[in-house]
Amino acid sequence: MSIEKLARLDLNLLVCLKVLLEELNVTRAAHRLCLSQSAVSKSLSKLRTQFDDPLFTRNAHGLTPTPRALFLKPKLDTLINQLEALTHPEEFSPHNSEYRFQIAAVESVYPLILPHFLPAIFQQAPGVTISTHPWSEQTFKMIQRGELDLGMTGKDIDINDAKLTMLPPDDICEQEIYRDTQMCIVRKDHPAITQPWNLETYLSLRHIQVRCDGSDRWLLDYRLADIGRERDIAVTVPDFNSAASLCSYTDFVFTAPSHFVQLVAKQYDLTLLPLPLEFPPMAYTLFWHRDRENDPALTWLRSLITQKTHHLR
Repeated sequence: MSIEKLARLDLNLLVCLKVLLEELNVTRAAHRLCLSQSAVSKSLSKLRTQFDDPLFTRNAHGLTPTPRALFLKPKLDTLINQLEALTHPEEFSPHNSEYRFQIAAVESVYPLILPHFLPAIFQQAPGVTISTHPWSEQTFKMIQRGELDLGMTGKDIDINDAKLTMLPPDDICEQEIYRDTQMCIVRKDHPAITQPWNLETYLSLRHIQVRCDGSDRWLLDYRLADIGRERDIAVTVPDFNSAASLCSYTDFVFTAPSHFVQLVAKQYDLTLLPLPLEFPPMAYTLFWHRDRENDPALTWLRSLITQKTHHLR
């Protein structure tokens, strides 16, 4: 598109479209934009002309986006996020800030790591907002597009292990904040408790697996494959708490970071067992985009997190 055409684009219309796509309701969109419903309707009319598409059809509950609108949504989200980044001040004042941090985190971060730094964030910056997202196979792409400020998940420490499991793109920066080992949990009356707990007993059981980063396999499975062994995965679930809950009423075994299983063992009255295999620790790690390396708000947040989790290392 030429500069002349870009000059005729109305940024306010694009912001209106973004909010309409999020709310799918003219009344709610008008409220968020501090405009009248009539003004939002007029903006929608202009948008339809601009994109030569209806963009929305009406239904009993509000608006239904057209395929064209759905196609535009992720591109619009990226554009608005990038434009918003341009307006961020070169200095960050936590006490006065109303910054909205977008953070993706693997589930075990919530009980293990957030309690160490979350209260301090709101003590120093009472007006900020934190919007959290589940960690997924799309997280690095969302960080690259500017849709996320920060990511937190476990990462295998050795580079050769990381190549098998999760190797961040070259433009993603990282910082280790905490290391953890793996342990197992079973229900308190599990028959395996009365047997010698070794690799043979462990592999004779059926297992619960959490799908991490879009994958059903993790480093333990690769290490077992190296010695010609494998786990019998009975159930694959999307999150750690679901896996722990399943252990409470089945004969399955769940292997997870030790500090997490210690917490849920108390919650669900489960029995803790060591992982009967020599296995390296993994590192809970912060991830952010290289272009945000010197961003004042993100630098403050990263510094606070590393400061408050220092004692964990």
